[in-house]
Amino acid sequence: METTTDNILNVTLIEPRLKHPTIFARFDDLDEGESMIILNDHDPKPLYYQLLNERGNIFTWEYLEHGPQWWKIKISIRNSGDSDETLGAIAANDLRKAEVFRKYGLDFCCGGKKTVKEACAEKGIDAAKVEHELHNTDQLKSTTRPLPYNEWNIDFLADYIVNNHHAYIKKNLPDIRTYAAKVNQVHGSRHPELERVYELVEAVRVELTEHMMKEEEILFPYIKNLVSSKNNRLSLPRPSFGTVQNPVQMMEDEHEMVAQDLRELRDITKNYALPLDACASYGLLYKLLDEFENDLHVHVHLENNILFPKAIDMEKTLV
Repeated sequence: METTTDNILNVTLIEPRLKHPTIFARFDDLDEGESMIILNDHDPKPLYYQLLNERGNIFTWEYLEHGPQWWKIKISIRNSGDSDETLGAIAANDLRKAEVFRKYGLDFCCGGKKTVKEACAEKGIDAAKVEHELHNTDQLKSTTRPLPYNEWNIDFLADYIVNNHHAYIKKNLPDIRTYAAKVNQVHGSRHPELERVYELVEAVRVELTEHMMKEEEILFPYIKNLVSSKNNRLSLPRPSFGTVQNPVQMMEDEHEMVAQDLRELRDITKNYALPLDACASYGLLYKLLDEFENDLHVHVHLENNILFPKAIDMEKTLV
């Protein structure tokens, strides 16, 4: 059956095992400035991350329709002259600007490979207004100097992530889990969303516990070996996982899973708005969840936008 018309690809008509190969083949046929449209019956967000990983930041991703029945996405190849900075690059150079992204709900960690214009277009936000506020951030005077994450050696950055952000999760997530269970037990009959809050907290706990173990026992030691090999001009032992890109992709996919859970938490709690009958434990739970999300945004940003790209680049110089 013919599945394309005027460069529209109806993914629902393609045999499942052939969907991504067909999309990639059509994508690879595009020249600069050209576009294709994919039509699907669910949000094909995993495709976005696969394209970004395997083809690089050479395209734009624009939702023409966003459910609930159909998703229609326009994928365009950038012109070589386009030079807009990504959210991740902007935050990497000055983390103060992440506050602007948070204000407008722009994902600078898992979604950090989008430009400001792309991210704003996806949310229907005036990009000029956001760019104006980002520019004004440069004029702000701060009593504390932002930490120069982007200037640190990646072995030092890996240790910093473990000692600060991993430690924060290990310290606070058990308390969050305890309060989520307690508040659901006391208030769940009047606020049924609390059952889902507890389920999502438990899912995040499982996901992050396994995730941090893989980073601390496999990926981060390998990153330190990269630095040691480079500094001492030694040959790099070939790891069992192939290239560092493989565990990095797994970590980024897991970051996105946790991010989805946190987005759902914020949605079902209406941005952690407390009901009138909320007790002190209820308020503390929402405060801890809000702080946890903010810390995780920085945590994932440091990995996705600074540590991982630099590790990939360093490995290429050693093989």
